[in-house]
Amino acid sequence: MHLNPYGEYAVLLAASLANDWPQDRAGIEERTLELGMTQTFPPAPDDHQQIRAVIDEWLKIVDEPDADARADLLNAELAAAAAYPRLTNHDGEGWHLHYRDDVRSLPYVLRAIINLGTSLHLVTRGMSRLGRCQAPPCTNVVADVTRNGRQRFCSVRCANRAAVRRHRARGA
Repeated sequence: MHLNPYGEYAVLLAASLANDWPQDRAGIEERTLELGMTQTFPPAPDDHQQIRAVIDEWLKIVDEPDADARADLLNAELAAAAAYPRLTNHDGEGWHLHYRDDVRSLPYVLRAIINLGTSLHLVTRGMSRLGRCQAPPCTNVVADVTRNGRQRFCSVRCANRAAVRRHRARGA
């Protein structure tokens, strides 16, 4: 199945990395391939650390409650990583658009894909459709891809935990 590298999967990939950080670069690459990327990139000694920095910068966007400030943070990331759109045809995917320079670096590519995907997610779904799980003590990222835009929890487990808390609070 071909996934558009700048669509919904990019924000889900970022959330996956943020919520369950891989122990090494190989784990990051495995996750990117599992979640829809088709390209691999030559490893560099500091990839793991650089990608962690990409995710940490992205988390500032996740945690910014003000839409204008969130847009400013995202625009700064896009300016650093995005480039003019270009047609490309690699890895048997068929012709599609890349919004980044042709740099063979996993940290660079993830920065571009994650931030462009996040911007598309927010402008098409709504600026509030990215945040943290609302079932304390969980702090996982929630990228709301639901039809109705009401996803507040990172998992069924957290949703059930919150429902039990609400139920117990009513009975007490």
